Amino acid sequence: MRLLSPGSFHVIVFLGVYLAADVCYAQDLAPRAYVITPTHSNAVTLTYSFFDGSILFEGTAPITGASARVHVAIFNYSRSLSLLGRTANFTASLPYGVGNFRGTVVGAETLAYRSGFLPTTFRLSVNLIGGPAMNVTEFKEWQQKNILGVSVRFVPRSGQYDPTKLVNLGTNRWAFKPELGYSHRRGHWIIDGFIGAWFYTTNHEFFSHNQFSPGINTQQQSPIASFEGHLSYDFKPRLWVSLDGNYWFGGSTGLNGEQNPTTLQGNSRVGATASIPLSRQQSIKISYSNGAYVRYGGNFQNVSFAWQYSWLGRP
Repeated sequence: MRLLSPGSFHVIVFLGVYLAADVCYAQDLAPRAYVITPTHSNAVTLTYSFFDGSILFEGTAPITGASARVHVAIFNYSRSLSLLGRTANFTASLPYGVGNFRGTVVGAETLAYRSGFLPTTFRLSVNLIGGPAMNVTEFKEWQQKNILGVSVRFVPRSGQYDPTKLVNLGTNRWAFKPELGYSHRRGHWIIDGFIGAWFYTTNHEFFSHNQFSPGINTQQQSPIASFEGHLSYDFKPRLWVSLDGNYWFGGSTGLNGEQNPTTLQGNSRVGATASIPLSRQQSIKISYSNGAYVRYGGNFQNVSFAWQYSWLGRP
């Protein structure tokens, strides 16, 4: 594998931006994200997720055969609580990834292997309409009709990051996602709809201090608006299946203050999810999704398996 010339720097930068952004900030599908649980409910979830696919550049850079294959293990803890008399939920996620990345840039094959922590994630959601905070007894008598909730997701500047390397599992910046969620139940059917947007701070040390760029580079990314919908069916409590879909657009990137409008994304994913109870406190969840429409960026297949253990009381 030969080295790229310094003149290739502004071309190869695109490969690093999208390998990191599309894998680390994959547009996930999360049915029933606003469904209410009794206060003081706890859940620990262990998830294995596999991403495999290509990265599309639509002729904006001389990059061919760009692909990524990433294995991600996630430890997730969530707790239901009362916030101003409304049901709220706090979730913390710690992911670890192992990935292989490949791309041919101006005739040079570029390979990378990474193993380490991805950015941690924190999410706080609050129910506004559809159910106050309830204990177990009250929850057993409650029946869902319409739920309206809000949430905010924080992704701090964390995860494995080396500014001298092009491909990283961390992104060396903060990300925030406020979201509005609606859920409606009719019999055994539940319809979910979410609308939100990702906002990113600047990476002030992107692909710097190396032979291609001995100085310091900054990377910017514009906000990404997202829409998500789910149609699920209950066979019995905790046994359900869901059809999932989303669409997001925006997220054009810039280098050292120069925005590149040709990197604007407009992508969609579709998939399905199944939840299967194993016991009173344990369940598994299986999901699959694939790119339905990809204008620019990652076109990944994703398969996930999750085991969850839940209980009432203290963490």
